[in-house]
Amino acid sequence: MTFLRTLILSLFFLIVSLVGATALAVVGAAIYFSPGLPDVRQLQDFELHTPLRIFTRDGKLIGEFGEERRMAVDFDEIPQDMVNALIAAEDANFFDHAGVDPRGLARAMKELVQSGGTIQSGGSTITMQVARNYMLTLDQTFTRKIREILLALQMEQVLNKQEIFELYVNKIFLGNRAYGIAAAAETYYDKPLAELNLAQTAMIAGLPKAPSAFNPLANSERSLIRRNWILFRMRGLGYIDDAAYQAAVQEPVTARRFFTQAEVDAAYVSEMARQYAVERYGDAAYTGGYRVYTTIDSEIQPFARQALANGLIAYDLRHGWRGPEQREIASSLVEAQEQTATQGLEEELSESPEIRQTARQAAQRSQTEVEGIDGDVSNWVQVLERTPNYGLLQPAIVVESSGREMQVLTRNGGLQTIAWEGLSWARPYLSPRSRGAEPSSADQIAVRGDLVRVVANEDGNLRLSQRPDAEGSLVAQDPRTGAILALQGGFDFNASKFNRAVQAQRQSGSIFKPFIYLAALEDGEMNAASVVNDAPVVLDDGSNALWRPVNSSRDFQGPMRLRPALARSRNLVTIRVLQTMGLDHTISYLEGFGFAPGRLPNGLALALGSASLTPMEMTNAYAVLANGGFQVAPWFIERVTRNDDTEIVDEATPRVACPNCAEGQETVEIDGREYPVADRVADPAAVYILRDMLRDVITSGTGRGALSLNRDDIVGKTGTTNSQRDAWFAGFNSDLVTTVWVGKDSNETIAEYGANAALPIWIEFMEAALEGRPNAIPERPDTIVTARVDPDTGRRLPDDQSGGMSELFHRDHLPDYQQRRISRELEEASGSQGSGAAESIF
Repeated sequence: MTFLRTLILSLFFLIVSLVGATALAVVGAAIYFSPGLPDVRQLQDFELHTPLRIFTRDGKLIGEFGEERRMAVDFDEIPQDMVNALIAAEDANFFDHAGVDPRGLARAMKELVQSGGTIQSGGSTITMQVARNYMLTLDQTFTRKIREILLALQMEQVLNKQEIFELYVNKIFLGNRAYGIAAAAETYYDKPLAELNLAQTAMIAGLPKAPSAFNPLANSERSLIRRNWILFRMRGLGYIDDAAYQAAVQEPVTARRFFTQAEVDAAYVSEMARQYAVERYGDAAYTGGYRVYTTIDSEIQPFARQALANGLIAYDLRHGWRGPEQREIASSLVEAQEQTATQGLEEELSESPEIRQTARQAAQRSQTEVEGIDGDVSNWVQVLERTPNYGLLQPAIVVESSGREMQVLTRNGGLQTIAWEGLSWARPYLSPRSRGAEPSSADQIAVRGDLVRVVANEDGNLRLSQRPDAEGSLVAQDPRTGAILALQGGFDFNASKFNRAVQAQRQSGSIFKPFIYLAALEDGEMNAASVVNDAPVVLDDGSNALWRPVNSSRDFQGPMRLRPALARSRNLVTIRVLQTMGLDHTISYLEGFGFAPGRLPNGLALALGSASLTPMEMTNAYAVLANGGFQVAPWFIERVTRNDDTEIVDEATPRVACPNCAEGQETVEIDGREYPVADRVADPAAVYILRDMLRDVITSGTGRGALSLNRDDIVGKTGTTNSQRDAWFAGFNSDLVTTVWVGKDSNETIAEYGANAALPIWIEFMEAALEGRPNAIPERPDTIVTARVDPDTGRRLPDDQSGGMSELFHRDHLPDYQQRRISRELEEASGSQGSGAAESIF
């Protein structure tokens, strides 16, 4: 008996000691962590926030960020089924505990011990989740969990359960950029909360655990299991009866993708503007009602997107078929669910075999039939729904390939047929320079269950397509102000968010040559008629091997004037021009065009465009040529406002070109606003002469394709880098400068020249952008004169001597006169009206 009494007393004191130790630990933790905790009272001042919106310069929406704040709801507006579903899924004891669930914490502590310091599931109540989402980081650590617990306990003292629940449902991320249950209802079902049925309600309630893995658009099979588990829990907790349960678990997946439509597709610019806003205003950019107005022209931006997409698709057609995006896609949800991995669903599936069974039954109830297709295609419909368009390319699943036609299921068009005219191009891709044999039947291209891309021709018929292997960019700029008017940073933002217009540093190739020539014209060392030898050159580039540059045509044309040398893009002439001018002098001069000296290679390869520069940098440099030599800079944010435009937060005041301003004038008024005048960095006469030389690129050089525009004001330059890794065209008139780049992100060859890959894109864009606009040609400077020269020597001919050709010169940089090599009498007797050289009479 004494032993028993002693044992009981010992156990009693042990329990008291453990409880006391636990209490002391809790008190100690509270004392230690409390001073650094946020004030939970600030949650009482939580207000509805307005998202960041991005517009074109004329007020058309191109992007919206921070939608999580735009549809907050009060507790009284939440349907009871939604309250019950979230309670069943996340915190069954929410209305009973004081902010912390001891059983959930015990589970978390067990995981903490087993994992060596990392908490996996967390054991968090809804109150604790609110504390974490609003006031803490998302790190899964022990110290954060302690802070979370203490904040939850404090929160329950300050806020009532309804207020806490309201904060929870307005903050949680539910996938597809939807924050909060009201936004999720609109995103997935295009309905207000009150109109959701029980199955849809449970589907949304299943998203907080894993918004990506259990997303009905991304993985309808897994989301069905999660949804039906929640319905099972709701029945078990008495929230719904068996009849409601049985009806809801049999409901098919009805989620679709609904989102705010931009009025103008300029996603790359929208992302640039978002980054701009966040850099300046921090996270408040997403919630503070900011409106960012860009310089984008809503009329020509669509032309940029369309032209680049058309050009890249056309490039891909020339290089072969790389195969379907996915193969062997199950047609029905039942078949797809059988193939679905169950990792991450252990909790749900272990509850009861009924979960798997009802999910399968719901999949069977999701059966979808499409006219002309035998059997259930519910999974194909789901796959097409969640597969985004890539620009003009729609996803399609092959239903049948028979003979010389292919039947495909598209998202909105049902069963459609691709005729052989839309398939025959699909010779297998072997390498950038080679393709396999032409296909003889459709089943050699793709078969049933393959996911492919299709595009509509102008006649409405479909053509097989694919996401282009090459990428590109197009930048259009106002040369007078530097404003970016259109920008497309890739084939499609959904396919790749890498913005090649501003992030891709690529070798510029021959589009850099005009700036070397301009340096020579400006200095007066050379003129458009100067003769330079197009002949082999061997140079020491500082490595162990000698550099032997060649022309792209691999031939040499001997002595030639600068004008035809630029038009034909002769490499060796450009190298000799740079040699004559000197590297240091030229690099210093180029700084005025926005080229940072540190980014320019200190070697003669600079003449061939070896500098790695972005398409925007090259566009801006050409803008300086287009405006007559004023140093404008690229900009794309016109103004930032708040409170429905009543408060102007920021407004751009760029430096602008002003050819008619008096010398020393510092500002100029445009549309009622004062702007600073940009510095002049190039002589207007030299720029005018270079522009005239670039016109020859269009009329007789590598840019002859642009003659199709039937405009006299267009000038430009093609560019191709080593091994044809980059293709460029940069061109302009006085109103608009545009640069197109085409290449591969892998830096692999595209096996085409700038005239083949980039120029057609530029032509399509400029034709649309300049339609109906008059020619824009600058006035000829007073310092420009015309003189006749000998086409072989570039020397000036006397006025009393016939023949020769006309050329433009700065009046202070005229060439020397050509000396006669035959008498005037012999020339006249021969009937020749030449240059005074013996060759002219034979």
